[in-house]
Amino acid sequence: MTARIRQMRAAMKVLATGDLARYGARGTSQTTRLEAELCRGIGVEHALAVNSGTSALIGALVGAGIGPGDEVLVPAFTWVATAAAPLAVGAVPVLVEIDESLTMDPADLARKITSRTRAVIPVHMLNLVCDMDAIMKVAAEHDLVVIEDACQAIGVRHHGRRVGSIGHVAAFSFNQHKNITCGEGGAILTNDRRIAARAGMHHDVGSYERPGWTANEELFPGVNHRMPELSAAILRPQLARIDAQLARRRHRRQLVLDRVRSRGVRVSPHHDPADAVGLALLFDDPEQARAFGELRGARRLIDSGRHVYTNWQSVRAKRAHHPVLNPHGWAAREVDYGPGSCPVTLEILARSCAVELAPEVPTPAFRYLIRPMGR
Repeated sequence: MTARIRQMRAAMKVLATGDLARYGARGTSQTTRLEAELCRGIGVEHALAVNSGTSALIGALVGAGIGPGDEVLVPAFTWVATAAAPLAVGAVPVLVEIDESLTMDPADLARKITSRTRAVIPVHMLNLVCDMDAIMKVAAEHDLVVIEDACQAIGVRHHGRRVGSIGHVAAFSFNQHKNITCGEGGAILTNDRRIAARAGMHHDVGSYERPGWTANEELFPGVNHRMPELSAAILRPQLARIDAQLARRRHRRQLVLDRVRSRGVRVSPHHDPADAVGLALLFDDPEQARAFGELRGARRLIDSGRHVYTNWQSVRAKRAHHPVLNPHGWAAREVDYGPGSCPVTLEILARSCAVELAPEVPTPAFRYLIRPMGR
């Protein structure tokens, strides 16, 4: 049975019952089952399904008690939501350089810490894992909360542990372009009961009537970031097969490496090469990267639009939807979001290309698609 048919059958079961919302389900809901499967599969005690990866990031920040006056360190190469999420809770994002692994540079992370820094959000971009050992060490030395943005790396391992289980709390995304998808969706994962309880209250404005959500935490009004039952039903069959999908990515990574070896390009360093399921290539000359990025299945990373900090116009505007809500951390000191704030990141991205490993494409077709990469 194909993955698409499994998802269709799961969705049809939900439609047949008519229980489209989690709390209307007559019995154990699909969303509750998904959360239990995430806990088992990722290796965490608490999982909370929400309606997007952005909601997951915001909920993780709320759960961790991050708010006005706090600074949150984010990489300069990530989807704009990583930087926007701190603004949603009144905190201030501060940019950190990446290194050639295309993930947060632990050395620059240490340099960017101030007396106002409360949290760091390392991002596992393109299925490439961060140097979590170094980041957790820096965070521990400065008493920072680590919020793993694992939106682009669901199921991936880092030295035997699943990403999303290493930091104090993590965010997943299930949008159209992620390892498993329901169109839009997300999840918050943590081993901290207090973070889980606060995130639970925040994600559901009616949580005070849900037994167990508050976990003896003081109540506060939340919002509505709940996941629909249909989304959970579509995700569960995919989650069950995530390791098989990642194995295909790992195999295809090697197929591409065999093709490009004659070009003399370098592979972006990986913090756990044995489990690598993403692939990026480094060139000496940005023009070489530009030419390679025009091939099918490849793209130059400087051209990634809203994944590059210089294109985050809404963040760089330093303006909330009402002036009273502008984070007062902006007034406390000058926070630079200009092109000169992370020049190393721009230089690396200009000569880097990501390669799409396309696990959904049959292997013979994938071999044909990557043929031009070896010329």
